[in-house]
Amino acid sequence: MANETEKLLIIGGSDAGISAALKAKELKPELKVRILLADEYPNLSICGIPYAVSGEVPDWHLLAHRNLQELTSTGIEFQMNMIADKIEPQRHEVVAHALTGELKTYHYDHLVVATGARPKLSGIKGVDLAQAQQQDSKVRILHTMADYFAIERNIATDSVRKVAIVGSGYIGIEMAEALRKRHLDVTIFQRGSEILSTVDADLGRIIHQKLSANAVNVITGLTVSEINETGSNVEVVGLNEHQKTQSSTYDLVLIVVGVQPNNELLVKVGAETGIAGAIEVDQYMQTSLPDIWAAGDLVETRHHLLGETYLPLGTTAHKQGRIAGFNIAGIQRAFKGSLGTQVLKAFDLVVVRTGLLTSEAIQAGFNPFTVTTDVDDHKAYFPGAQKIKIRITGDQKSGRLLGVQLIGHYGSEVAKRSDIFATAIFNDMTVAEISDLDLSYSPPVGSPWDAVQIAAQNWEQQNAKR
Repeated sequence: MANETEKLLIIGGSDAGISAALKAKELKPELKVRILLADEYPNLSICGIPYAVSGEVPDWHLLAHRNLQELTSTGIEFQMNMIADKIEPQRHEVVAHALTGELKTYHYDHLVVATGARPKLSGIKGVDLAQAQQQDSKVRILHTMADYFAIERNIATDSVRKVAIVGSGYIGIEMAEALRKRHLDVTIFQRGSEILSTVDADLGRIIHQKLSANAVNVITGLTVSEINETGSNVEVVGLNEHQKTQSSTYDLVLIVVGVQPNNELLVKVGAETGIAGAIEVDQYMQTSLPDIWAAGDLVETRHHLLGETYLPLGTTAHKQGRIAGFNIAGIQRAFKGSLGTQVLKAFDLVVVRTGLLTSEAIQAGFNPFTVTTDVDDHKAYFPGAQKIKIRITGDQKSGRLLGVQLIGHYGSEVAKRSDIFATAIFNDMTVAEISDLDLSYSPPVGSPWDAVQIAAQNWEQQNAKR
């Protein structure tokens, strides 16, 4: 009797799940690959939602990395609107239910859990996740396509003019810009002293000023403690730096204060967890349970400079899913780690970071030295040159490159210049070795010494003076 076809079952159809499915199916075409999807929107770019809200992406369908026809043409099967309830590792089964209530059991030879993360609400009184997902609620999170549709319904009405955004990270700032482009009054709240805490405060201040210049009301130093939805209004209550209560009302409130691992399925069956409750995986994305892999925002991430951490990013999820697919197909491939590279466009500015901030480098045991250089993005004699602020952190003694932050105008190749630094950190290069790179040059786009090399040489000079 012929052996039954091997079955790969994947829970979750976003970045990590789709990447695992595509790679495993590509390398092992005879594998039967099935994805359980909690909704009916596979492989959509949740990171692109703010640009659908702003109208810059005119049709939300365009957010798909690949459409359903492209995905199914590879032989991958989808079970839409199917929510996994429990894993039975001994039986190699997953029990799930459809939205109609029907229970189904799926057998697997290999299982990938790619359930991602779930939103944090940071203990804000008066609101919970279930409430924020109710159709008529004026308190919203931004995590799924269902959230996008709900927000669109809200802001399409004339009754919504004033919007509050709780949280000033990447999504919060992108949504502030998107809603301003919809001509809404926007207030953004940050509990710390400056917005965008993933970069140094003075760089966050530049983004703060850009938001203010575009009529976004930015309130820092206020911790939102309570949100009360009463009829047509939503009251936002917070404590300022002096522990005094402040309150204001809005027509709509978005909560974007971060995420935490959506780990329940694996925790219930004894999978090992680590930092922030994230699922522990080895370098091949295997969990502590036999024949079960995990990837994406629910797992710990190996950081190239820090070791294990929890750092949920879409780019990382794609890579980890792909690594799981390789190994499931029998080709050993290890996840090489993350640098925490992140980029934000805010109106006409771009800010990006890779590697470590000075404070993080100190905590990790390095002896960092940081130098900031303002340099033209191309030769100043060619019209349109703009300054890029490049902040390099390197180890004082070894000269090893540890981290970089850049901020400059959209169109100045800020992100791509950061990627040069990211590549250098990944390959354990020193700051000095940046000058040895053979980078492209033409007066409209660069200089004989590119901006990244001028900044690196300035770091060298300043470090030598110490």
